[in-house]
Amino acid sequence: MLTWLRELSDWVWQDRLWFPAGLGWADLKDRDGLVFAKGSDLWVIFPIAVCFLIIRQIFERTVAVKLASLLRVREKPRVRAAPNTTLEFYFCNASKFPSQSSVEELTKQSGCSVRQVQRWFRRRRNQERPSQIKKFREASWRFTFYLLAFIAGLGALIDKPWFYDMEEMWNGFPTLPLLPSQYWYYMIELGFYISLLFSVATDVKRKDFKEQIVHHVATILLISFSWLVNYIRAGTLIMLVHDASDYLLESAKMFNYAEWRKTCNYIFILFAAVFILTRLVILPFWILHTTWVYPLTIYPPFFGFYFFNGLLLVLQCLHIFWAVLILRMAIKFLPGNVRIHKPKHSLNPKPQLNLHVEVCHFYHRYTSTVRDGI
Repeated sequence: MLTWLRELSDWVWQDRLWFPAGLGWADLKDRDGLVFAKGSDLWVIFPIAVCFLIIRQIFERTVAVKLASLLRVREKPRVRAAPNTTLEFYFCNASKFPSQSSVEELTKQSGCSVRQVQRWFRRRRNQERPSQIKKFREASWRFTFYLLAFIAGLGALIDKPWFYDMEEMWNGFPTLPLLPSQYWYYMIELGFYISLLFSVATDVKRKDFKEQIVHHVATILLISFSWLVNYIRAGTLIMLVHDASDYLLESAKMFNYAEWRKTCNYIFILFAAVFILTRLVILPFWILHTTWVYPLTIYPPFFGFYFFNGLLLVLQCLHIFWAVLILRMAIKFLPGNVRIHKPKHSLNPKPQLNLHVEVCHFYHRYTSTVRDGI
């Protein structure tokens, strides 16, 4: 069995699949003071992930709580379900959404009317909904990371020649020496997504719970793959492009939870503009064009070339899909198409653009597919 696995590994990682003709893994061995990316480097992401989990707990209990108080994030009063052993047992062990026949059976067992049973389950489900404070704390943590990651990534790349000249991404490939800034940019990004994978069980449960797990796993695999085959220059640029807009979406969510409607609206519009600029202009017309066209002028095509660009094309299709959602939302808020929200219990309600609802709807669809690329 071990021999078969070793032969399979040797076949999968053979030189001719991942490198141009005449080059291979032997060319990525450290020499003459030059350091290259290695698979063994990835073990460090696990202690980094643990550090992120610890820092997150401290951040959410201190900084995020104070920020929520500063923005006056309020909890809406909830009516608790009255204690009922029969209904509680069914809720915990059978279903949180009983069918009509089950409701009728429960009325006999509990001595309550049908309306009382339905009201009890509605209130009981409402008790388990995450609080606004908890959702705000999670959004503020992700906002802080994405913002700092974008600033750090920009600082690590702004003085590099391939930041301005895309063709420099492939100058000397695959024997591209590893820089300390590239190492830490990769390890921190990977460690963060490992920490998200660890904490997904305790985070706010959403309808896209399974999709979130798939998203985190796919992101980790994509970033790790680009590290293993030394596509690091392209990888750092692509990570930077993604980090450029994600923190804006998280900040829009924060102001949405704080019920700062106009601020939420303006930030989301800014997010939409940055998203379209980075994902539909910079990524395809600068980065993808260079990864697809320029390498063919240096090397004949090989499997790794098609595999890498195939992943990027799939990612670009997702970006187009998300951009369509954003544009559809923008059309809704053009003159004549504005959705009006009038607050209840007001003698002179002021119409408001109900964009904060659309922000939540878009976010759930946005996170239900693989958001981050290599």
